Amino acid sequence: MLGVAELDGLPDEEAPEVAFAGRSNVGKSSLLNALVNQTGLARASNTPGRTRELNYFDLEGRLRLVDLPGYGYARASRKDSAQWMALTKAFMQGRSVLRRVFVLVDSRHGLKDSDIEIMELLDEAAVIYQVVLTKSDKVKPTALAHLMKVTSDKIARRPAAHPFIRATSAEKGDGIDLLRADINALITA
Repeated sequence: MLGVAELDGLPDEEAPEVAFAGRSNVGKSSLLNALVNQTGLARASNTPGRTRELNYFDLEGRLRLVDLPGYGYARASRKDSAQWMALTKAFMQGRSVLRRVFVLVDSRHGLKDSDIEIMELLDEAAVIYQVVLTKSDKVKPTALAHLMKVTSDKIARRPAAHPFIRATSAEKGDGIDLLRADINALITA
C-alpha cells in the first residue's frame, strides 16, 4: 500500500491495523509473506536493517498489516536508526486503530534486552502485544518448548502482554494458521 517515513504520512484510520515488530533479521517480512501466501509482498533480506519505513499492506480494506523497521543491530548510521526508532515509538503510542503489535523473537536466541525495551514501551502505552517466536524449525522441539515456557514466565506480569505465545516457521508453515486465526479474531470481534 505505502511506505511511511514520517508520522504525517500515515494513512487515514479507516481499517484495523496489526503491526509486526522485532529485531533486525528476525523474519518479519518472511512471516508477513507466509501469512498472506505470497512470496514477494514484503521484501525479505539477509541484510539487517533493510526495512527503513513503516510498510503498510492493505488486505482488501478489512485489515492493514504494518511491517515496522527492525530494532537492535542494523547496518545503518546511529542517526538513521534513532530516526526509525522514534517513528516506530510514535506510531505505536498514537494509533487508535492499532489492534495488536506482534513482537517477533528469533527462536534460536530468545528474548533480548531490545525486545524487553519494546515490551516496556508497549506496556506504558497500553498497546496489547503478543510474542511470536520465529524460525521455530531451526531449534529442537524440546528447546522450543523450554523457550516458550521461559518466555511465558517473563511476560506473565506484563500489563499489555497477550498470554498466548505463538511459535512459527515461515519456511515450513508451522504455526501460520494459528497466527492467522489470532489476527482474524482481531477484525471480527
